[in-house]
Amino acid sequence: MLEPIYRRERAGLLRYLARQAGADVAPDLLHEVFLRAAASPQLFELINPLGFLYRIARNLLIDRARRTRCRIELLPILDAHDALSHAEQEHRIEADDLQIVVDRALANLPLKTRRVFVMSRFGGMSYREIQAALGISLATVEYHMMRALTQLRRATQSADLVDATVSRPCSNRRRKNNFS
Repeated sequence: MLEPIYRRERAGLLRYLARQAGADVAPDLLHEVFLRAAASPQLFELINPLGFLYRIARNLLIDRARRTRCRIELLPILDAHDALSHAEQEHRIEADDLQIVVDRALANLPLKTRRVFVMSRFGGMSYREIQAALGISLATVEYHMMRALTQLRRATQSADLVDATVSRPCSNRRRKNNFS
């Protein structure tokens, strides 16, 4: 009973499935349509066998669309790509907060101390160059730098932005300065 219908309606069903699902999967879907029709207990009681085949085809297309839409794609974990990353936004916010604290602390420094600090840290000048530029002694340059660094350390620690384990108290030994 199904063989004559298959021979007669195969081309039309194939075109329908190709339009709906694509030419690459249409032959497989057509095969599935006839397998389901052959397994159906209603096959011998059909009034409209062509309508029955198109209904099976439509149901197959609906099932295929649901599976495609609900498909969960599992990807392998790549150690280099999926490694833990730092909270960049949080770090940016902390850096902005620290910058505000440092700017305020610099603004509160006495003019000469701020000038020495800015020349050294932002201008890249050595203590000797600052000494020559400002016409002050080397000891005075060191004094202003120590004063600026102490006030900046206090400001950042009181703002609770810097981990206490990072800041270490200065030793009593004199540190080597960049004397060029």
